[in-house]
Amino acid sequence: MVRHFRRRLLGLIGALLIALGAAGAWERASAAEAGSPPGTTGSQPVATEARLGGDESRTRFVVDLSQTIGVTAFTLADPYRVVIDLPQVGFQFPPKTGESGRGLIKAFRYGLVMPGGSRIVIDTRGPVRIDQVFVLDPLDGQPARLVLELVAVNRETFMRTLALEDRARRPPEPKKADRDAKPGDQRPLVMLDPGHGGIDHGTTAPSGETEKSIVLDFALGLREKLEKAGKYRVAMTRTDDHFVPLAERVRMARAQSAALFISIHADALPKHDGDARGAAIYTLSETASDAEAARLAETENKADLIAGVDLSAEAGDVADILIDLAQRETKHFAANFAKTLLAELKTSARLHKHPLKSAGFRVLTAPDVPSVLIELGYVTSPKDLKLMTSETWRARATDSIVQAIHTFFAKRLTGQEPASAN
Repeated sequence: MVRHFRRRLLGLIGALLIALGAAGAWERASAAEAGSPPGTTGSQPVATEARLGGDESRTRFVVDLSQTIGVTAFTLADPYRVVIDLPQVGFQFPPKTGESGRGLIKAFRYGLVMPGGSRIVIDTRGPVRIDQVFVLDPLDGQPARLVLELVAVNRETFMRTLALEDRARRPPEPKKADRDAKPGDQRPLVMLDPGHGGIDHGTTAPSGETEKSIVLDFALGLREKLEKAGKYRVAMTRTDDHFVPLAERVRMARAQSAALFISIHADALPKHDGDARGAAIYTLSETASDAEAARLAETENKADLIAGVDLSAEAGDVADILIDLAQRETKHFAANFAKTLLAELKTSARLHKHPLKSAGFRVLTAPDVPSVLIELGYVTSPKDLKLMTSETWRARATDSIVQAIHTFFAKRLTGQEPASAN
């Protein structure tokens, strides 16, 4: 008991010493004494700086906060990660914070993971144990501080601890999209899925624009036009900058009996890996149509891993869906919509040299909802990026997609397509 108290006291003292030695501490203290703590915006907590200390046997992670908050933390395996869940926080870290690590920590990322909730995901160099996690109250002009202590352990110990963790500490899943349709409304529902969001930025252009913002702007514009048409109910997997797990996006579409699911993304190529550009349309298949499609599916399917989602319970379900091709009728509808969409986009957008592709995208695995994934272009192509951030281009491209949706449903209503699988 005494040893435990002494260890915790030493941890508190160590955290304070690290904080007091950080660059800019005196400036923050002065600001606090003046009654205007840096980074505060209304009542929302703000995180202003993150620091690492220690070595490869014990590492401390410290975050400066504008106020005291509650936190929970847990570990994940394969790859080894530590997840810290917090209430919604405004992150105002300096540029490149988290890109490199120290001691047991390789790197970390942060962002909104659901409305009202933020998350920090830490990649560790090996198995670790959370020795302690707590938040210090503001003291003597210093800000509140989140302190996480990690200790190196072997894999056997890590897996045993993982099995005993209290699952109740994990956050609830994001809420499903609002069901705002009127009772008895028989119009088909179109589900729009802006990729990534929150802690998962997706691809990033050399000039700083993020995929998650580009595709959200595009999807919001597309929703507005579809709603104005009056022929469809429209729902979105997200309407702001928060993360939604891939399986939850699929569940949203199925729970609302969506008649069409459109996932919207923007690709990127590694440096010195060619200068491809143009939009492309992807459908689901067990085998990728080409190496680029396989690469893209692998990248997009990592979204849950990036956001600290436990994938252990979902791998089998996804594999079953990809292998079980009993959803052939749905795949047929998706293929027909992809071809219709391609014909319309030819009139308004620059297309990839091979614009129709397929691969095992997790987000397209609803067995009873025709689903396609649109890559608007490449953020690594200056020409594509200029188009994707242009209101004029977005207007033309969304017009083409709306027309493709009109054509798709008109064919089904007139019997030119097989009966729905729903």
